[in-house]
Amino acid sequence: MKNKHSYQTFLRDQLTIPAKLLGEYHTLGLTEKDVIVLLQIHRFSISAVYFPTPDEIADCVSFDQQECSTILRKLIQKNMLAIEQNEAEQVLMGEQYSLEPLWEKLYQEAPPKKDDTDHELAMNIFLLFEQEFGRALSPFEIETINIWIDEDEQKPALIKAALREAVLMSKLNFKYIDRILREWKKKGIRSVEQSREQSKSFHSNQSNSNLEREEPKRDVSLYYNWLEDE
Repeated sequence: MKNKHSYQTFLRDQLTIPAKLLGEYHTLGLTEKDVIVLLQIHRFSISAVYFPTPDEIADCVSFDQQECSTILRKLIQKNMLAIEQNEAEQVLMGEQYSLEPLWEKLYQEAPPKKDDTDHELAMNIFLLFEQEFGRALSPFEIETINIWIDEDEQKPALIKAALREAVLMSKLNFKYIDRILREWKKKGIRSVEQSREQSKSFHSNQSNSNLEREEPKRDVSLYYNWLEDE
């Protein structure tokens, strides 16, 4: 009976740890100490201690209170841990730790894989712009490119084509490139091939228009007088 009772106590004294956390914590940029602190917070919450102090956590780990404070602050900054208001208390509203941000990051669906060519161009697009502009990009310009890719869902290859078009037109500035991309999107141009056809058509029309303006008007009176003399 004694052994049976001790086993039952052992079985009750369990802590459920997600296998995904132990297998993938490094992909979230967490260290072993970070994980231990998170697990201690999880253990404390099961015991109804929802806001353990750094001292209380330090009593259960091999590093001191100061390092616990640093780790807690880092986890909050990295959005792996949150502090929420505990409205369950009757007299005073207290605070408690929440591991929801950690679970959301750990179990969120993986984003769809991008085409390798697009991924490679997305990584190099900033370098291409710096080469063409002959200088480092400003934070605003970097953010503009990110908006084109993330919010406007422009393909990196199409952004590169718009950059080349701006170079060709000797109008190397972000406003002109943005105007090109907006015009292409308005016309349903979603590929480099379509952008090339649009560019050819535009430059052809421009050339014809310039020829018409540059062609001198014939003096019909000369021909008329010459015919009259006959």
